[in-house]
Amino acid sequence: MDITLSRGHRPNSTIRSSNGCWTCRLRRKKCDENRPEKPEWMDGGVRQEEMGERLKREVKENAHLRREFRAVHISNDLPETTAPGSLDDLEPRPDPSIVRLQRGTDCTFLRKDGRNSVPFGRPCTVLITFYLENLFPFLFPFYSPSPLEGGRSWILEMMISSPVVKQATLCQSSYFFALSQENANHHAIWEMVLAQTQDAFGILRQSLQVINSSSIKEHLHGAVRIMASIMQIQRFVVTILCFDNCQTHLNAGLALFKQILESINAVESEGIVSCFNAVVNHLGPSTRIEYAQDIYIQSAEQAAFRFSSALLIFDDIIASTVLQDQPKLYDYYRCLLSDINGTGPLINLEAVVGCQNWVLLHICEISALDGWKKQCKGAGNLDVIELVRRATAIKGPLEAHLIRLESEPLASAQGGSSLLDSFNINNHQQSKLPVSQSRLATRVWAHAALLYLTIVVSGWQPASVEVRYHVGRVIDLLTHEISPAALLRTMVWSFCVAGRLAEPEQEAHFRRMVLTLQPPTVFGTIRKALEIMENVWKDRDTSNSASRDLATCFKSQGDLVLLV
Repeated sequence: MDITLSRGHRPNSTIRSSNGCWTCRLRRKKCDENRPEKPEWMDGGVRQEEMGERLKREVKENAHLRREFRAVHISNDLPETTAPGSLDDLEPRPDPSIVRLQRGTDCTFLRKDGRNSVPFGRPCTVLITFYLENLFPFLFPFYSPSPLEGGRSWILEMMISSPVVKQATLCQSSYFFALSQENANHHAIWEMVLAQTQDAFGILRQSLQVINSSSIKEHLHGAVRIMASIMQIQRFVVTILCFDNCQTHLNAGLALFKQILESINAVESEGIVSCFNAVVNHLGPSTRIEYAQDIYIQSAEQAAFRFSSALLIFDDIIASTVLQDQPKLYDYYRCLLSDINGTGPLINLEAVVGCQNWVLLHICEISALDGWKKQCKGAGNLDVIELVRRATAIKGPLEAHLIRLESEPLASAQGGSSLLDSFNINNHQQSKLPVSQSRLATRVWAHAALLYLTIVVSGWQPASVEVRYHVGRVIDLLTHEISPAALLRTMVWSFCVAGRLAEPEQEAHFRRMVLTLQPPTVFGTIRKALEIMENVWKDRDTSNSASRDLATCFKSQGDLVLLV
């Protein structure tokens, strides 16, 4: 049979029902005739034309959602192998011990069109709500986007529209939800975690195969969702102290981020700022809030891209201190994190991780300096004077920033002046935490950065006056000013840097901060940091302590220990 002819021929196509709903008749679409009533806007005039255009616009704006969902499911039929050097190479490879997830759960759903979907099953709905209301605020306590900008609604939208994001978040939610049960079987929980993580990897692989089959620009929304999922999985495995694949996850996210930036314009010719803005614009259009004076907020993909980019950059910087080399995308960060045009940086790390951009930019520079020093020592041509000169150029601005920050009064949240203030009056975390505590957290990071710089230049000198000062300030801030104490998990790298340089009489302070955080399974990275610190304290008087550096302490643990 001729396929072209068969597509054009429909039995009884000349017989048209007059019982279809008015919306479908307006769009000239086949109707199930469940809603034949005539709406008030169907006046045959201007209002009808406006509604027709609006319906067409909405269908067009959501076309990418339908394409991605179909692509992910169609990819089940794709071959397992793809060309070398393709996006499929970004797939994080799971542990061989990971078992398959049992099928038959009621957490699946089907996309019907850009706006409608079959509802989640009840268990899935509970887990998603648990994630949004409890787990996400715990993992990212500084991330409190304004409700008038859409708040965290983009996370829910991403879960509904993307199987990739949904599975990545369900892994985390089901694990912590199960742990919250007092009589939980921890062995069974662990098996469940491994199974669900494997399922998430499978969906990621399928999605990457689809993107690989064509230009990444054609699947830009899907690529952003994959990047968001990679960062979700990265955070999850770090939280449960599984560092085996940290490097793989990070490399995957960084490679995908770079390809996303390069998908619109050439970075070299257009510049990083232009490319980033072009990607954000392409991920639109912004969502129009009707009945609210035509307010527009960023799309879910735009919000996800900014949020995931911040996490990716943060992880890249922290990993560089362990790997003793400059961050992978070091050349990008000056443009992305600096306020070049006076309108604010493209990526605001303080809003996501609680540390202002300038500190992490200085940590970037210190890790690059450490990498340069390592390279020179390996070649036998280290110029100590040049090392000191470069370090001084970093230390001056870093100390100046810190002094300025310490001299500023801590701002307190203002309440009662608007309806939103009334909504947040009892929500301390939502209304006050980002205003006051992020500045205190930034100070902790700055003191740790100065300690890091001292180690790179002068080696392991825990008894020096400067080192003892900065360690003491970190202890004071974490013990007396940072609140709640659980925020320590967002500063675990700084905590570990300061703790390893602690004097014997200061060790008890660091142990106490860790032991007060319960249960241990929720604060695993902090306990991992204490384990590293204990190993350093135990070897304090050995002959090789003088040659110790920051990277050596981390590398003694084997895999890339990403304390984020």
